[in-house]
Amino acid sequence: MRCFLILLLAATAAFAQNSYSASHAWWEPNQEEFFPWDSEYDNPTGLLRIANPNGSFRTGGHPFFVPLGSNGRACITCHQPSNAMSLSRETIRKRWLDTNGKDPLFAAIDGSNCPTLPQSQRASHSLLLDRGLFRVSLPWPPKDVTPDFRIEVLTDPTTCNADPRQISVYRRPRMSANLATLTPGPNGPVLMADGRAPSLRAQAIDAILVHQQAAHPPTDAQLTRILDFELQVVATQYADNRGGLTAQFNQPEPGTTGAFRASVHRGKDLFSNRCASCHQPGTSRWSRLPQAESPELPLFKITCNNGRVTTTQDPGRALITGKCNDVGALVIPQFHGLAARAPYFTNGSAATVEDLIDSYQRLNIRFQPEEKRDLVNYLLTL
Repeated sequence: MRCFLILLLAATAAFAQNSYSASHAWWEPNQEEFFPWDSEYDNPTGLLRIANPNGSFRTGGHPFFVPLGSNGRACITCHQPSNAMSLSRETIRKRWLDTNGKDPLFAAIDGSNCPTLPQSQRASHSLLLDRGLFRVSLPWPPKDVTPDFRIEVLTDPTTCNADPRQISVYRRPRMSANLATLTPGPNGPVLMADGRAPSLRAQAIDAILVHQQAAHPPTDAQLTRILDFELQVVATQYADNRGGLTAQFNQPEPGTTGAFRASVHRGKDLFSNRCASCHQPGTSRWSRLPQAESPELPLFKITCNNGRVTTTQDPGRALITGKCNDVGALVIPQFHGLAARAPYFTNGSAATVEDLIDSYQRLNIRFQPEEKRDLVNYLLTL
């Protein structure tokens, strides 16, 4: 009997290291347990899979999972496995309710509309709670750059653009998964929306110094562990409530399941024929897709030296380069795990994938109702 119990405990421990419950939706900083080699998380249309090919490990002491700064956040705070290593609006709202707004996620530095606002009030965090947006504050003009345009603040309901030496914009957190599959720039894949970090290493340093408010940069050893994890973790939709396992979508199936799989295949062909020019697999392509304006966000007037005048709620890459030609340029986000991390677009203006597709009408790209349904079904299974 004793031998049996020992074997049972050993088997249970091995299982715990190599699997994870889909009900475990939030990883706390300093949560010391096994991060499994394979885990599944529920989302509105099915199951998300997080693959960790390098094997399970204990998160205690791992620099992705422990706070390295002063505000209690860790990398895992804003890059949750259940949300495809990003954050969904619903997860953010649940954390607000569960912690009465006290979670480090809502740190004043960027988890509120402006650090000067009363931090206990929901209204001070409305962009994060309603749009999933974090504040990004950038120096203006950029260091060692002479801009070829002027920037003026036309409206600013956030109150955080009063200092002309700083520009605050509001953006969704990017996925910290599938990074090894992205088309690399000179120093690796471009992760940030404006490409301001020249490498993943620089991005990690920036995130820890700014978003975690660390007093000093992470050590080389800490950076190595963070990047090793980010470059091997994979997030993708594993199963759909209507179509079953995505790996089996090429297999014929009768009834409702078969009809859904056929719709996904049509959506894939539609995406390849009408969307792939801007959405190559693994791309780091810049985009100027006009995002729907929102009265909750600041509005800037850009006057270029060549006389061109435009308005935008996010000058994008131009805040880094100072170039008029870069106004509005942003790196296209990944499409994997969309079902787990609404809303969409860098400014969170599309609440659903249907809204995302409708936005392309601004580029005169229109889809028939059945085409839209097929495209939505396809995107939600990536």
